[in-house]
Amino acid sequence: MKIAMLTNNYKPFLGGVPISAERQAKELVKLGHEVTVFAPEYDGELPEGEDHFDENGIRIFRYGTSARCMENGMVYPRLILKEITKVFEEESFDLIHTHHPMFVGMTALYLGRKYQLPVIYTYHTRYEDYLHYIGFLKPEGKGRILKRQLLKLGQNVMVPEFMRWFTNQCDLVLAPTAGMQKRIRENGTRTPMAVFPTGLEETFYQEHPKEAGEIRRKYMGGQGDVSGRTDGYMFCTAGRLEEEKNPHFLLKGIRKLKEKMDGTFFRVLLIGNGSMTDELKAEAKELGIEDEVVFVGKVPNEKLNCYLQACDAFLFTSKSETQGIVLAEAFAAGLPVVAVEASGVEDIVENGVNGFRTAEDVEIWTDKILEMLDKREEMSRRAKVTAAGNRSARLAMYEELLYRQCIAEKAKETSEAYEEEMDYEYKEDRTEHTAGGVFRIFKAS
Repeated sequence: MKIAMLTNNYKPFLGGVPISAERQAKELVKLGHEVTVFAPEYDGELPEGEDHFDENGIRIFRYGTSARCMENGMVYPRLILKEITKVFEEESFDLIHTHHPMFVGMTALYLGRKYQLPVIYTYHTRYEDYLHYIGFLKPEGKGRILKRQLLKLGQNVMVPEFMRWFTNQCDLVLAPTAGMQKRIRENGTRTPMAVFPTGLEETFYQEHPKEAGEIRRKYMGGQGDVSGRTDGYMFCTAGRLEEEKNPHFLLKGIRKLKEKMDGTFFRVLLIGNGSMTDELKAEAKELGIEDEVVFVGKVPNEKLNCYLQACDAFLFTSKSETQGIVLAEAFAAGLPVVAVEASGVEDIVENGVNGFRTAEDVEIWTDKILEMLDKREEMSRRAKVTAAGNRSARLAMYEELLYRQCIAEKAKETSEAYEEEMDYEYKEDRTEHTAGGVFRIFKAS
């Protein structure tokens, strides 16, 4: 198959969607398919309108973007992506897989209709949780009341309505979890759906005791080793330091944890960066936890599992996830997870088995961290069992099957539509001839 993947963000931008798109593309290439990822141009990257093959055999085609970008580093694709349409004019693809509904999503629908190609969409993002990145909707400065009303309207009406319309224009919608599939269906999506999570590469299942040990010693002040046999603990979380990841609750929870640990030495690694980094550093100091919280910054994805393996548990407070890829990554490293109850969490974190899901309450959340530490060894084993079913290679074969089914169904629909049209034209033609014959008989009589 010749597959076109369209995305609004891709590496070097770090995030769940770029990771998911790259892993899918990589495994599909291994299965013998040709994959072209249409991705935005970033400063210092390949210029727009040019392509190349990366080290994994994925063809990357860069399209133009607006001069403006969001605070979190995401770029705005242009409304009309002529570079992509030009490639489709020159080449033939078997299907289109879009990872976003806006911008490239609209281009995907247009090209799908023009060339009678199936359009598959992966529901990665709860967009209603990201509207605050739009400049005129930021609930601050002048017109705060109006902005809040517009934000609420967008979250409760406009985004759900648009997502309902968009998903119903696609041929297949992929939901990362069963919980998200249910939510999408409840919003009015009638399009065929399948549960398809982002998988993990084999590197996440490989142990790196030397590298993990070095990381642990670095951040634990030379104390102990990676086995966890120390007089303290090292926790971590990973993700962009942005409002939708609920970082304020995380810091308040760490302060409460410090109170309850009663002098026990611990560190919490915050892996990732974002527009709130400086604000959160100041808040950590204000809360008196500047010694316990370590702002690690950006870590290359291929090194993330080393950091995870160096820790004792994974702390998660985001409420805007559709899957939470990093949760599966933490499980692969043998880390129990203590997370705030939310979509994307409920389908993978089993209470008392591989971690805990809690209310957004610092008392409850920290109590479960302490309970988890007492059960850490068994929970660690169960976490690895949970992660075993998330291998990218295995999921790619399932995706291949879904693609082929979608192509076959599209071909059937196109054929039936053509036959219906031809049958209609034939009937009209026959009607004209029949009417003419009756007229001639009537005239002769």
